[in-house]
Amino acid sequence: MMKSSFLRTLLLVAIMAFAGRTTCAADNGGGTFTAGKKTFLLNGKPFVVKAAELHYPRIPRPYWEHRIKMCRALGMNTICLYVFWNIHEQREGEFNFTGQNDIAAFCRLAQKNGMYVIVRPGPYVCAEWEMGGLPWWLLKKKDIHLREQDPYFMDRVSKFMAKVGEQLAPLTIQNGGPIIMVQVENEYGSYGEDKAYVSAIRDIVRQSGFDKVTLFQCDWASNFTRNGLDDLVWTMNFGTGSDIDSQFSRLRELRPESPLMCSEFWSGWFDKWGARHETRPASAMVAGIDEMLSKGISFSLYMTHGGTSFGHWAGANSPGFAPDVTSYDYDAPINEYGQATPKYYELRRTMEKYSDKRLPSVPKPATELISIPRFSLNEYAPLVFGTDSMCVARSPLTFEELDMGWGTVIYSTSLPEINTPSTLAMKDAHDYAMVYVDGRYIGRTDRVRNETTVSLPPVSRGSRLDIVVEGMGRINFGRAIKDFKGLTGEVTIMANVDGDDVTWKLNDWTMRTLPDSYDHALRAFKRFNDGESMGLKLDSRAGYYRGFFNLKKTGDTFINMETWGKGLVYVNGHAIGRFWSIGPQQTLYVPGCWLKKGRNEIVVLDVAGPVMAETWGQDRPELDKLQTEKSNRHNNPGDRPDLNSATPAAAGQFAQGRAWQTVKFNAPARGRYLAIECSSTHDGSEIAAIAEIYVQDTDGRRIDRSSWSTKYADSEDADNGNHTGDKAFDLQESTWWSTTYGASMPHLLVIDMGAEQTIGALEYLPATGQDAAGLTKDYRIFVY
Repeated sequence: MMKSSFLRTLLLVAIMAFAGRTTCAADNGGGTFTAGKKTFLLNGKPFVVKAAELHYPRIPRPYWEHRIKMCRALGMNTICLYVFWNIHEQREGEFNFTGQNDIAAFCRLAQKNGMYVIVRPGPYVCAEWEMGGLPWWLLKKKDIHLREQDPYFMDRVSKFMAKVGEQLAPLTIQNGGPIIMVQVENEYGSYGEDKAYVSAIRDIVRQSGFDKVTLFQCDWASNFTRNGLDDLVWTMNFGTGSDIDSQFSRLRELRPESPLMCSEFWSGWFDKWGARHETRPASAMVAGIDEMLSKGISFSLYMTHGGTSFGHWAGANSPGFAPDVTSYDYDAPINEYGQATPKYYELRRTMEKYSDKRLPSVPKPATELISIPRFSLNEYAPLVFGTDSMCVARSPLTFEELDMGWGTVIYSTSLPEINTPSTLAMKDAHDYAMVYVDGRYIGRTDRVRNETTVSLPPVSRGSRLDIVVEGMGRINFGRAIKDFKGLTGEVTIMANVDGDDVTWKLNDWTMRTLPDSYDHALRAFKRFNDGESMGLKLDSRAGYYRGFFNLKKTGDTFINMETWGKGLVYVNGHAIGRFWSIGPQQTLYVPGCWLKKGRNEIVVLDVAGPVMAETWGQDRPELDKLQTEKSNRHNNPGDRPDLNSATPAAAGQFAQGRAWQTVKFNAPARGRYLAIECSSTHDGSEIAAIAEIYVQDTDGRRIDRSSWSTKYADSEDADNGNHTGDKAFDLQESTWWSTTYGASMPHLLVIDMGAEQTIGALEYLPATGQDAAGLTKDYRIFVY
């Protein structure tokens, strides 16, 4: 009797467990996901995608499942992820899908936890990731055409995609797995117009095993038709505060029966070195998701959890050069270290309204937060002891020509006799270059600040010039992704000798490579301790530092780097990420799963040298503390042009509304500087705002903006959303330049185009956010 009762109880428990389990495939082991009439269909039934974007390389593997559970408790039903080509094929032909790179295991964890998966394999992904996910070694072929039908590029894409197919094609929903959709390329309309190329990528994706799964492509509402393919699902990307209906209006016209999806709804934004930490209001994010769900519109929240760009994987943005910080917190609902924010709980309350069952409980943090007392890093090895190889060449070679992906190169040559002060010019030093003469530090150039010259003292013939060049993340967006590192152009010295301007081109270089790796750091300490001679000495505190700290318990912590200069950190052999004293990020996230009870090691490579070689662990991050040498604003009175007597190239009134507008000039205008004067707005406010500006040549073609920079802005709202002048030409329609409240009209923005241009028209996009002020009415445009 008792045995029978016990068996009935076990059976009841098993039935209840099965009934409560969410599955990601049909009962026969396979299923379907298709685009139906105005809705997606999952196994033939209407389905709204509620996706959370997560990136497996930005989350330590021991925390993968916790982050997935956090997304499910938020009310999401799908995980959306990029596949990062360059982390899987770091050397040509050497593929790695194991450990932290085991993307199939990540997808299986999603399925285990009742989540579907959307895969975005690129080959280009952007994501504020090194070179947008493309491998650095592609640049060893200097004439390569990236993201085009370059034979070598397409061959390597095919090989990579085949490897992705081996990992993930067995996990499509048709095969009983969680993958319901696969993306073709990524936001190609922001790069160019080439349907033949996009079609070729589509074919490669299909041939890689994704021939039955639903394929889609994403772009912005302003450009998605340029490369839209008839046989793919079209989705839109836009951010918090956008007018939802207007974002889909064109798609509704062209495909009235198509399901609607925002494949990237931006919850926040990414941070750049030297600029304030980016945030976006929770209320605007939640309102947008509420509106989409009320209208049956699918979405993916980019990012739901951003994580960390560990090691050297943070990229950089363009125009100009704007490297991204290590933290990819993104002001997301789940913060960098995996904890729920107030934004999370506000969104969860809205998501509950659209769930037919009670949401799972919010998981406890994966680990506790700990602090570590201040300690010193007493071991030291000078920078040169990290040398991996030496090479001699007539002209300086790039990192890629030296067969190095990431790190630092010391370039050395002899100087001519110059008896007067001179100017060293390095127009194409990528990215941060420190200059030494006979071992003594002289100065530096910084690509971020567009610095290209250093003043030299008088020098004797044969004096040694050493230039230490650190490469930061390669540009990840726009045409500038072909971003070589090191001294990428000639180096010259200019001086006035006896009344004549004289220029010397420097040749005959010795180059020492210092790759970014923990093993090379350890070798530097061994060489130094063994008394090896490296044949070079720099009078500097730059180099490798090592220290130790003891823990009675482990947990997540944040290593403070405020007393250090610029470089990288390793903890217990794990590459933690880049630091830079300018901020805004002053701490580096160290996951507790990479720490251990007892003795822990920290190694710091500082290419500039610390103020104090000490650090400590905090129980909270510091992501918004700037320590720049000068303001990030562009309001120097000396840079303001006198336009009182100047003749504008165009003047008039912009139409009311938030769509693109084009102003054609009556006659071509030539000059290096573009000035836009805003003297009134349609809403009567004194706020001026511009989301994007392009200029066209006399044939109507857009002129390249990669060398643009802000020359002057009478007002910039740098403290409330980073609305600085560069936002008017940053290739992002969802960010904008805005003046501050209280600054009176007229407002002026002046752009340095880098060289003289002949302009026939200007394209203008007002701030696109619904809550954005500053719809300019009366304007004048000057070119000088």
